[in-house]
Amino acid sequence: MMAKSIIQFKKMFFDSKEVISATDKAARSVLSKIGAFIRREAKSSIKPGGRKHKTSLPGQPPRSQTGLLKRFIFFGYDTSTQSVVVGPAKLGGVKGKDAPHTLEYGGKAAISHQLSAFSNSPKTAYIAARPYMKPSLDKNLPKLPAMWADSIKK
Repeated sequence: MMAKSIIQFKKMFFDSKEVISATDKAARSVLSKIGAFIRREAKSSIKPGGRKHKTSLPGQPPRSQTGLLKRFIFFGYDTSTQSVVVGPAKLGGVKGKDAPHTLEYGGKAAISHQLSAFSNSPKTAYIAARPYMKPSLDKNLPKLPAMWADSIKK
């Protein structure tokens, strides 16, 4: 093993600017790639409902009736947690804004086009889970170690 000077060792410390810069750049690059893979997989798993407005079976990815869910799946780098966030954007002021969460995990939803026979309030229906984000994550997670390998360059 070659002896290194103090100056050479200082450049290799984990808190040196060079090391921090290289690891930050590598992390952003790898997380951006895996985020893009997960997003693409989630979007491609959502098939159109077609002319007959078919729905998916519980446990299968949802079918798209309007294309809104598919169009608003994004990914981004969260600097506070140094992680990638992938998923549908929250749409304020839009009817059914909780639909992405309800589709992924299941739950109750108000069906506005079917009014109750006893009142003018919408009917409440239970929607079984139709996950699309978790399967996308599970499918792409095995790619992550290979992406990290040799990702930090000088």
